Amino acid sequence: MEQRQLGHSPKLASVVGLGTWQLGADWGDVSEADAFTVLETAAAGGVTFFDTADVYGDGRSEQLIGRFLDSNNLRERITVATKMGRRQEQVPENYILENFRQWIDRSRVNLGVDQLDLVQLHCPPSAVYSSTVVYDALDTLVEEGAITNYGVSVETAAEALEAIKHPGVATVQLIANAFRLKAFDQVIPQAAAAGVGIIARVPLASGLLSGRYSETTTFAENDHRTYNRAGEAFDVGETFSGVEFPTGIAAAREFSALVSELAPAGTSPSQAAIAWLWQQPGITTAIPGARNSEQALANAQAGQMPELGDRFTAGVRDIYDRLIRSSVHGRW
Repeated sequence: MEQRQLGHSPKLASVVGLGTWQLGADWGDVSEADAFTVLETAAAGGVTFFDTADVYGDGRSEQLIGRFLDSNNLRERITVATKMGRRQEQVPENYILENFRQWIDRSRVNLGVDQLDLVQLHCPPSAVYSSTVVYDALDTLVEEGAITNYGVSVETAAEALEAIKHPGVATVQLIANAFRLKAFDQVIPQAAAAGVGIIARVPLASGLLSGRYSETTTFAENDHRTYNRAGEAFDVGETFSGVEFPTGIAAAREFSALVSELAPAGTSPSQAAIAWLWQQPGITTAIPGARNSEQALANAQAGQMPELGDRFTAGVRDIYDRLIRSSVHGRW
C-alpha cells in the first residue's frame, strides 16, 4: 500500500489507516480478542497508521494498541497518532502546558513509549486554534522530546484554516467523505500548499456509505449512532457526518448504484468510498474503523484499488449536490 509523509512530520502513513475509536467505546461492545484481531488484520493488510485518543474507552484503545505493537514487534513499522484535550472541561483555559504534560504522560504510559509519534488537539473550543500560547506549549513538548510532532483535529473548516496558519502544525484531521465535501473547497488545497497533512476521519459517514443500512436499522444503546443523532453527547457532525438518517439512507442507495455502475467488479460500496477518498488530491490518509477482521481486511484492500476516475467523482458530487449539500455544507 502506498505510504505518504504526514505533513511536516517525518513519519509515514499508509493511504488507508485504522481509526480505533470503536476499540475503546461508543460503537457497541468490542471484545479484547476482537480488538487484537482487527489490529492484526489491518497490519497484515499493509496498514501502517493507527489513530486513537486518550478518551477512547478512557485509555483502553491506546492500551490495546501498545500491547499489540509490543507483542508483534511492530513499533518501528506502525505510526500511532493519538489525541488529547477532552479529559477536562472544554474551556480554552484548560489548554495549557501543565495539562498537556499530564495528558501526554498518560498516553505514553498507555502506549508504552517514551515519545509519541503524533499528538493532536482533540476538537477543542474554537478559540484554542488561534492561541499562540497553545502552540508555544506544543513546541516545547517537541523540543523536550515528549512528542515527535503535533496536529489538530477539527470540526469546522474555519478551525482548520486557522490551524494551518501556524507553522508547527504537521497535520489536520477532519471529517471528509462522499457526504461531506466542504473540506475540498478551501481547507485541503491550502493545507497542501502549506505542507500540512490531511487525516480524513469518518470516511464511511458512520457506516452510511456501506449501503448496509435501511430506514429500520437500529444500533446498540451504547453506540453513538443511537444516542448522538441530535448532538446530545458531542458534535452531531461526528454521527452520520451530520446527515439526517433518512436522507443518508437515500443517498447511500444512489452511491451503491454508482459503485455498481463504475467501480471494478466485486468492489463494495465501503471500499469504493474509502478508495475514492484517499485518491483525492491533498488527502494523506483515510482512517476507517473496523469492529471485526472482515471489515479490517476489506478496508485495507481499498488502499490498493485502482483509480476510480473522473466519472465516479462527478457522480459523487451529483449525489452530494442534490441530496446533501443544503443540510450540511454551511454548518461545518
